[in-house]
Amino acid sequence: MRMNWRESVLISMNAAVRAVVRMGIYVGAKVYFIHEGYQGMVDGGDNIEEASWESVSSMLQVGGTVIGSARCKEFRSHEGRLKAAHQLVKRGITNLCVIGGDGSLTGANLFREEWSGLLEELVQQSLIDEEAAQNNSELHIVGMVGSIDNDFCGTDMTIGTDSALHRIIEVVDAIMTTAQSHQRTFVLEVMGRHCGYLALVSALACGADWVLIPEMPPEDGWEEHMCQKLSESRSRGSRLNIIIVAEGAIDRQGKAITVDNVKDLVVSCLGFDTRVTILGHVQRGGTPSAFDRILASRMGVEAVLALLEASDSTPACVVSLCGNQAVRLPLMECVQMTQDVQKSMDEKNFEEAVRLRGRYIICLCVYRTFLCSFNVAVLNVGAPAAGMNAAVRSAVRVGITEGHKMFAVNDGFEGFYKGQIKEIKWGDVAGWTGQGGSILGTKRTLPAKHLDKIAEQIRIHNINALLVIGGFEAFECLLQLYEARTSHEDFCIPMCMLPATISNNVPGTDLSIGADTSLNAIVETCDRIKQSASGTKRRVFIIETMGGYCGYLASVGGLAAGADTVYIYEEPFNIRDLQSNVEHLTEKMKTGIQRGLVLRNENSNENFTTDFICQLYSEEGKGVFDCRKNVLGHMQQGGAPSPFDRNFGTKIAAKAIQWISRKLKESYKDGKVFANTEDTACLLGMRRRTMAFQPVVQLKDETDFAHRIPKEQWWLKLHPLMKILAKYKTSYDVSDSGQLEPVTRIRPKKAD
Repeated sequence: MRMNWRESVLISMNAAVRAVVRMGIYVGAKVYFIHEGYQGMVDGGDNIEEASWESVSSMLQVGGTVIGSARCKEFRSHEGRLKAAHQLVKRGITNLCVIGGDGSLTGANLFREEWSGLLEELVQQSLIDEEAAQNNSELHIVGMVGSIDNDFCGTDMTIGTDSALHRIIEVVDAIMTTAQSHQRTFVLEVMGRHCGYLALVSALACGADWVLIPEMPPEDGWEEHMCQKLSESRSRGSRLNIIIVAEGAIDRQGKAITVDNVKDLVVSCLGFDTRVTILGHVQRGGTPSAFDRILASRMGVEAVLALLEASDSTPACVVSLCGNQAVRLPLMECVQMTQDVQKSMDEKNFEEAVRLRGRYIICLCVYRTFLCSFNVAVLNVGAPAAGMNAAVRSAVRVGITEGHKMFAVNDGFEGFYKGQIKEIKWGDVAGWTGQGGSILGTKRTLPAKHLDKIAEQIRIHNINALLVIGGFEAFECLLQLYEARTSHEDFCIPMCMLPATISNNVPGTDLSIGADTSLNAIVETCDRIKQSASGTKRRVFIIETMGGYCGYLASVGGLAAGADTVYIYEEPFNIRDLQSNVEHLTEKMKTGIQRGLVLRNENSNENFTTDFICQLYSEEGKGVFDCRKNVLGHMQQGGAPSPFDRNFGTKIAAKAIQWISRKLKESYKDGKVFANTEDTACLLGMRRRTMAFQPVVQLKDETDFAHRIPKEQWWLKLHPLMKILAKYKTSYDVSDSGQLEPVTRIRPKKAD
């Protein structure tokens, strides 16, 4: 099968380009770059270049697009599209992978609809013959959305958005230190002319006092309300205020709200020392985040599979992300919904605009919640993970909003049985979102040996519900408390666990709080390590990652960093496999490849240690490359949480507290809470597309307790993908690939 490809306007899209090229070559296609977007397609010549495996090497860490991007007025005309069709037919290109926003994708669909007519014109003008027209009679198109604004309906996240959030949060974190010192108010403008996603999510991630977005303008009188909130924040002891404004923010009458308007308002009404910062194009640049690299790689491979399965009867589709699953949606349905958002905003039907945005509404509902019973205790268990503090802050503030009295437990269950429990109030968690580690303190102590003392503390403080945030130990703790209900009635209360561990080894969830931050640390370190060898002779790096027996960090980190080989416990290997990997890498290094990267999970094999593998590669690679090792250690566990972990922790904690509130109401009878059913001791996790509450007792059968990992792990399906992109000849399971499905429009219940 002969297939060819094309990439268009994109942002932080090199990982997608790399995945499309290498997956295309893997399936036997001939792959082309088209430089400078549609302009390159119209002009042809050197702009259309055949791609090779080596031509996409060392580009994962590079921002922007190596194949260029340009606006093209000529392609908007029929004559321009006729020229573009001629250039494609000359090279036998009949499959396009288009990476861009709704404008680029709409243009591609129009091109596809006109294709047969364009071929007829080319034949009439004697530019091509009938045979060429017949051989190129069908044009297939698959789109991937590259946009930092996350303004395309049908996908939870567009490629480039997470990297932009990283740039914003880096700036906000830096600004908060100076604002704290000088007791200042900062008004920040972020991109988003028609979409407030960056503003809203960065506001959640940094704990901003106020946010203004175009889809949901503030109610009339917002100026007084905002100033009152800023004043209350200062009266509670805060030394700074952060206000985030999307560049397209408007009021209910459609009048623009600028950062200067907001600054003048704060100065005139409150007299606060106020500064304005406009982030501008810094949001578009920089190194892509780990999330974007993985997302783009998955989307690129899915795009190739979609083109392989395309026929003349299938509509053009766009590859999207729904929860943690790649899906294919009809391109023009998504484009139409995206355009309907702007139409609703123009008609000042802002509620409809928010609903059309889809899951965006979840963030909006969470932010609205943060505006002041039962007693609910919150504690961290296990090793610290970045994002734990964001989850605690969210739980405390949502709990207070719901009318509960919130209690913080220091040092996990060790602190619980020792009575280290105190009420925690709204202001106590100010500024926690961006803090790494665990401010509450966390220990690995399990409750089994201290059940009587823990039950006593529950009675003393009249604890009616429990929220446990942590990793595998937290899962074990909740199981032990559930099983102790038969002997201790005090544990018959609603209990919920949020997965928070860098290892991502908790059953019942695809993702855990803290794992994304750790992945970013691994990827950034790998980028620097590879760069350290720039200009030297050929070199291979052996990197050891954490994770216990779970190979998530090594495997997914290897995919994001462009590793050549990954060794994990879940996929046993022997000396013959090691020898084969060395030989494969040696052959690659004899070409133009200068650097190799091998990741090893710390417990992948007790005999084939990092030292052993390094020595083996050094010996077998003599004369071709030398070898260096690096044990990343606890640097994977520290640092400020990534935007993803801040927001993931914030959203699932809010959802958990709302679940606890429902369970408390259901189980409250005769003046006391009594909850002893399986569904009152749950883990909240992401399963493919949805967030699900799962009874912990039902997860026992899914768990390998000896090795502290789930028996089935979704990310193992990405491991062959990493091998394919590293030029291994291996099989790829397409049973989980997306199928074309209709676009759904979210209609939240009135109660929401």
